[in-house]
Amino acid sequence: MATLEDSFLRDLEDLSDDSGGEEDDRDAALPENDQMDTDEVEVGNFDTLESRARLMSSDRYKTIMERVHQALESGGEVQEERSWAGPSEEDPTYRLLVDCNQLAVDIDNEIAIVHIFMRDKYKSKFPELESLVHHPIDYARVVKAIGNEMDITLIDTLEDILPQATVMVVSVTASTTAGQPLSDDSLHKLLAACDAALQLDKDKAAILKLVQMKMHHIAPNLSAAVGTEIAARLMGIAGGLTNLSKMPACNVQVLGAKRKHLSGYSAATQGLHEGFIFGSEIIQGTPPAYRKKASRLVGGKCTLLARIDAYGQDPTGSSGASMKEDMRKKIEKWQEKGPAKQGRVLPVPDMEPKKRRGGKRARKYKERYGLTDTKKAANRMLFNQAEDEFLDNDEVVGMGTLGKEGSGRLRMQAQAQKQKMSAKAQKKFAKRQAYGSSLPVNGLSSTLAFTPIQGIELQNPTAHLQQQDADMRSGTESYFSEYTGFKSVKKPPPPTFG
Repeated sequence: MATLEDSFLRDLEDLSDDSGGEEDDRDAALPENDQMDTDEVEVGNFDTLESRARLMSSDRYKTIMERVHQALESGGEVQEERSWAGPSEEDPTYRLLVDCNQLAVDIDNEIAIVHIFMRDKYKSKFPELESLVHHPIDYARVVKAIGNEMDITLIDTLEDILPQATVMVVSVTASTTAGQPLSDDSLHKLLAACDAALQLDKDKAAILKLVQMKMHHIAPNLSAAVGTEIAARLMGIAGGLTNLSKMPACNVQVLGAKRKHLSGYSAATQGLHEGFIFGSEIIQGTPPAYRKKASRLVGGKCTLLARIDAYGQDPTGSSGASMKEDMRKKIEKWQEKGPAKQGRVLPVPDMEPKKRRGGKRARKYKERYGLTDTKKAANRMLFNQAEDEFLDNDEVVGMGTLGKEGSGRLRMQAQAQKQKMSAKAQKKFAKRQAYGSSLPVNGLSSTLAFTPIQGIELQNPTAHLQQQDADMRSGTESYFSEYTGFKSVKKPPPPTFG
């Protein structure tokens, strides 16, 4: 008799058989290219270098490096170069240089991957070494020299790899480290990674050597301005000389810039937006305060030179050399100090001011804008005499020597005023003088007068003028006055009839 447990077990077996069949059906339905060969690739196994770094085993890497070595052995000449007569974009040398530039960028990334693998493996032996030696190639050389040795003082080859101060720090740190020796298998994988890093660096040097030899023929002006290495990197990352010539200057300036993860720290000391051209001779020879400005200048010139090289306008490279000299002079001009501020010499004490100008124009200018005689008289004061004053809107204004005796200007002013009078004004003035003392009475005068005794009285408005005329005609007036004349005392004789 079957128990309840046996029935549950049979149900579970049936479920497992059904699921296994479905998985087999799905695997069979996949195409042959999508099925993974588990015998050749070990899934999830990153303990070996081949699982992380696969560039050296690729066919592209092997083909390009073989062509590079052949070109170097033949003195930098490519096999198809002599018989080529087509466009420059299809030139075998040009295409090889573009492939070399792209491969150089991939080699840098591959070296970084190998460096991470070496640090992970050697951390159990010497964990402090990665903080003492930062460069990946130097780290690989030091690890290969030390190996599994616990006493660093027995190794003499470190002085050929690192500076003396760094060797001393590494030796002192290794004597106090808590690391343990590596196993034979781990040590073998670590040394293989070191050899791979050194081989990648050697291949990269060969690529740069070939590029430097051939860049003078591909981009002579750009190479003359920023150097063959930087010109090759710019052309490689842009995808060719024609693509580089089509890029704007602001993009050429940041070609090759790497994005840095600051992990929350300040970016004030980080070189942001610094591309390949930042490592050129012109920018590195510029003071740090002007390097950003110099990078914009060099980026713009690189764009112009790339366009010249793309269309073959100057194969000699003289345009690039002249632009490089112009950029150098312009940067030197930025660094020049401005002219020193020169202090003005103090004038000699008690010296009359120098006349700046003379002649007819200066005299006319002074007559037009200079002080009038009336203003000069108002600004002068006589000794021990009070000046006349008048009130002008709550302000007391002094009259100076105006109206005072001895001024010597009244007659001249009257004469000048008479000369400047118009014909109509002269007629009016002569008419007023003809009236004499009997000037016409003002229209506002009245014959009524208010007195405190009788109140309103009648009054002659010309009575005070007649009194003044009588006073002026008194005996005290001068004999030569204008009011005198020939008078007869005797009575005229009566007329005679006869």
